Amino acid sequence: MLTYNDIMLSLRKGQYAPLYFLYGEEPYYIDKVSDYIEEHALDDMAREFDQTIVYGKDYERDLGPVISAARRFPMMGRQVIIVKEAQNIKKWEPLELYLRQPMQTTILVFCYKYGKPDKRLKVFKDFEKQGGVMMESNPLRDNQMQKWVLDYIKELSVERNISLSIDIKAAMLLVDSLGNDLTKIVGELDKLVIGMPAGTKVITPELIERNIGISKDFNVFELQNALREGDVLKANRIVRYFSQSKQHPIQKELISVFTWFQNILLYHYLPDKSEPSVAKALGIHPFFVKDYAAAARRFSAGKAFRIIGYIRETDARSKGINNPSADDLALWQELIYKILH
Repeated sequence: MLTYNDIMLSLRKGQYAPLYFLYGEEPYYIDKVSDYIEEHALDDMAREFDQTIVYGKDYERDLGPVISAARRFPMMGRQVIIVKEAQNIKKWEPLELYLRQPMQTTILVFCYKYGKPDKRLKVFKDFEKQGGVMMESNPLRDNQMQKWVLDYIKELSVERNISLSIDIKAAMLLVDSLGNDLTKIVGELDKLVIGMPAGTKVITPELIERNIGISKDFNVFELQNALREGDVLKANRIVRYFSQSKQHPIQKELISVFTWFQNILLYHYLPDKSEPSVAKALGIHPFFVKDYAAAARRFSAGKAFRIIGYIRETDARSKGINNPSADDLALWQELIYKILH
């Protein structure tokens, strides 16, 4: 099975396979491959006659018409058929027959999002054997997201021939607010780049705040800074903001605080506390190693261990367990007190 980068390398060289099956929980890379084929496999004139976009829900029980179209000879050199929302297709037998002798003048692409096909079916066992390309697109882990945002901006600057980078804290803000939804992150970044002042070289937290509406002062990273500095007033201002904002549900932010203290505890027991070693062990950008060192000085291993227990308890209470009346703000305030005292 090929990776996204493998496939894109071939496509940019003009090397197209007759069959593509793109699937997985992360739709971003599925769209990137299918969009590239849609935009580049045929020239403008050929696209008018020899490109067809269909949707799986229209062929849920009968894929036959799509396969019949794939068997036709193109008006020009080749044809492209893209089946979007292929996860809605229930019967794959016509494709199984087509695999026995796929048309070399057809590029047939299936986009199967938010899941995996039944690999026990013969059609999927035979797909790659018959010259087809399969790609699985999985969601990125949380600790991969900051690097992904940094790399995306590098690629974007090369693609658009501009000098642009993103502040690591700005990348953190995006990830904290938007999670690992790549399509949403890309959409927000693209809008920001289009609308930012001419000559801008760096995407800063201030730009993120002004253009995307994510607060640079009231987020989980500023909460971590406040806790590391022992700033009770700042920490309570932030959690009060959280309790009033739909963008910061308590369970979501508790996960981030939990992971932070888990990493502080791990930091205490690392035999090698050099920057590269810590960054690798904790799965963080080297920029933040000094912050973990400072946090470890404030919170001993024993204290960090107890705090993890407090966070677990707060999470359970936020879900109604052993909590008859305390609202989110009260739960946050109690947790902040336990952490800093």
